[in-house]
Amino acid sequence: MMQTIFTEKAPKAIGPYSQAVEAGNLLFLSGQIPVDPKTNEVVENDIEVQTNQVMKNIKAILESQQLSVNNIVKTTIFLKDMNQFAVVNEEYGKHLGDHRPARSTVEISRLPKDVLIEIEVIAFK
Repeated sequence: MMQTIFTEKAPKAIGPYSQAVEAGNLLFLSGQIPVDPKTNEVVENDIEVQTNQVMKNIKAILESQQLSVNNIVKTTIFLKDMNQFAVVNEEYGKHLGDHRPARSTVEISRLPKDVLIEIEVIAFK
């Protein structure tokens, strides 16, 4: 059984997709970009600020399903500039604590709304 997930505490989808979809015991989060759900605007053009906003958005979706970052199994990080990887890694790690999900990181030429980072997540319920 599949169920579409939506929370007001994360940015609304800007296209024909869902914030997340639950399928069995897995939750698939669409790629989250650094949009503040209160203003629906991209946060400042700084990789540290953007990474933290993305992680807040991910946490909001997980929490709407009574989950936490400890339920994350796999993440995929899309970066506009791989030279910013060290900063992203540090900020991302702060949000995960001791939890270490599987991860891929890819440099990409352009992201929606010209943001610097996007992260997608698979979580286990």
